[in-house]
Amino acid sequence: MKILLLNPPFLKNFSRPQRSPAVTKSGTIYFPMWLSYAAGVLEKEGHEIDLIDAPADDYEMEKVVQRSKQLNPDLIVVDTSTPSIYNDASIAGQLKDLFPSSFVILVGTHVSALPRESLDIDERIDAVAHHEYDYTLRDLARTLENKGNLSEVPGISYRQNGRVVENEKRPLIEDLDEIPFVSRVYKKFLNIENYFNPNALYPMVTITTSRGCPFKCTFCVYPQTLMGRGYRLRSVENVVDEIEYITNNFPRAKAVFFEDDTLTVNKTRCIELSESLIRRGIKISWTANARVGLDLETMKKMKEAGCRSFCVGFESGNQDILNNMRKSSRLDMMFDFMTNARKAGILVHGCFLAGLPGETKETMKQTLDLAKRLKPDTVQFYPVMVYPGTEAYEWYKSQGFLITDDFSKWITPGGLHNTVVKTEHLQPEDLVRFCDHARREFYLRPAYLLYKAKQMLLHPEEIKRTLKSARTFFRYLLKGSDVPSVN
Repeated sequence: MKILLLNPPFLKNFSRPQRSPAVTKSGTIYFPMWLSYAAGVLEKEGHEIDLIDAPADDYEMEKVVQRSKQLNPDLIVVDTSTPSIYNDASIAGQLKDLFPSSFVILVGTHVSALPRESLDIDERIDAVAHHEYDYTLRDLARTLENKGNLSEVPGISYRQNGRVVENEKRPLIEDLDEIPFVSRVYKKFLNIENYFNPNALYPMVTITTSRGCPFKCTFCVYPQTLMGRGYRLRSVENVVDEIEYITNNFPRAKAVFFEDDTLTVNKTRCIELSESLIRRGIKISWTANARVGLDLETMKKMKEAGCRSFCVGFESGNQDILNNMRKSSRLDMMFDFMTNARKAGILVHGCFLAGLPGETKETMKQTLDLAKRLKPDTVQFYPVMVYPGTEAYEWYKSQGFLITDDFSKWITPGGLHNTVVKTEHLQPEDLVRFCDHARREFYLRPAYLLYKAKQMLLHPEEIKRTLKSARTFFRYLLKGSDVPSVN
């Protein structure tokens, strides 16, 4: 079977696959990781596939059509996101018109959370996938090829005789080692220099060593819409084999980004992974998402194995707010974590949110004060973004704090993150102004500018990453953002 997997065109540099899809101020563009994992599974099954990442390759629809005609697909898989869902559904419909005998299915966090509503956007769409979809697409392709019954494919909602049928839920994949290396798919279909994350050296390759997250944060979208709150692991040997493949096949790659929700859940596994990399002599910088609470001994071993930086969600400087979002962390743990990271020589990118339940102007000030006292290498301050399928979305909606149900308003006309929530005490414009103020307060301090200059002088490998991010980021930093509009 011929299968097209498409990250569809939308806005220039729109980073659809990230947890909060948008055109970012730092120029970040994520790999289409989940779509690529599914592509690997389908190719392993013997199907002829093409994977197109239109935003990264700067493809307009005309170019997508030209390339699609070369394949003449039987099955078309279109990735989606909340802010681009109307665009994505329209493109899927256009492809259905172009290839009327094909079967068109939407995948991603948004359609997983709202399958029926997503099908209602465009009647030309045949189906949507729920949750983790690698094996859903595999079974769908088998069924279509054998002219079987769609009711036998767990994990999809589809049209039948004018109504929507929702099939049973698909069990999550237990043996993640069965899934082909996503980096092999990147090698065949993508240009790694199109992708950028300021937390990692450039260029980098993004993979994951696990799926799911055992923590209960109300905002995190992947565990609640795609991968579940269980914690499933690839074997360390399988992960290290892939890193070795990356070092051998991507000579320009300077880093690996582990995009697990939290790589550091299991400290014993972190040490085992690090020791395996050291034992096999694999030398490449890597970055991972981490949580506070990681001990110094583990950090030192990770540093020895090539760990350069952590991306950490500190979120708020107020303990009650952290408890409200079920973050399961304490302020004292944050300071201990930063002390350990500095001792280990690992950089930290700190993530902070504004507009969480219970937020006031005073608690936002506490968050900015916390960021300054923690002194991470880099930071991001964002108004809360809530997505369908998460507990946070349901809470804001039930409280009357969600100010629009038009998903296109989740971003500004230029593609930047918009603010579609308020709190009991704060309006959306208050949240945006705070984040603009907080970024300037943090980054324009003389002490910070001196620190970054010294860092680039002592560590020349940081120059390319820092300048690439600063090229766009400082333009926004100096001018601020427009106050959000939902009209």
